[in-house]
Amino acid sequence: MISQTLLDKLLELRLTAFREGLREQSSNPHYADLSFEERLLLLVDMECTRRSGSRIKRRLKSADFPMSATIEDLDFSPERGLDRRMILELAQCSWIDKALNILILGATGTGKTFLASSLGVASCRLGYSVHYVRTSRFLHSLAQARQDGSYLNFLRSLNKADVLILDDWMRDPIQLSAAQDLLEVFDDRFGKTATLIVSQVPIADWHLRFPDPTLGDAILDRTIHNAYRLSLLGDSQRKLRGNRIMPHTDV
Repeated sequence: MISQTLLDKLLELRLTAFREGLREQSSNPHYADLSFEERLLLLVDMECTRRSGSRIKRRLKSADFPMSATIEDLDFSPERGLDRRMILELAQCSWIDKALNILILGATGTGKTFLASSLGVASCRLGYSVHYVRTSRFLHSLAQARQDGSYLNFLRSLNKADVLILDDWMRDPIQLSAAQDLLEVFDDRFGKTATLIVSQVPIADWHLRFPDPTLGDAILDRTIHNAYRLSLLGDSQRKLRGNRIMPHTDV
């Protein structure tokens, strides 16, 4: 029998998986054949596995991905233009350790956000912190932080994210104040943390959307020259899914 005092102590120490495993070992005679060290190792493994899973869940929740997406669910059909070997290599996250960037490009609906989210999920699984946001909302948050005096704190919080994912990049022209804020962000992150940018606008057109050429040069210098480029091809995935779902009738 396990004393209630021991169970209470394990609960107090928040060793919940260890506690559950100990109760299981006490009630299951099959564990009697194992040595003390073997039984202890099983309990420690259970606790480590539980805590690792909890940490991943917290990172995924904090990242706030717009959809459920994993590398395992990616469609590598030839017409999409995805290099399977490169994607699987990026999923190992060495680009984060090297503080490099990723640019995901392609027309509307080609699956850019899904790919970005799947790489973000892979990063969370390996212990990295990720922050996903659409660029328009990101710029609004930066402007709001300037107004309410929390700007520096907001920048510091961004620096804590190992990976910053900016979706819908350059969809709209950038205002001067927003460009200045972006330069602050990329200045802080350059060479220290990683950024993943998702855009339907070709890179050649990015510079024209900045109100100040000098600011544009500075921002692009910190984003595109140290980045992997992934270009998605093919028809809209939304259109393809819609065609599969909607019934077809002959007229």
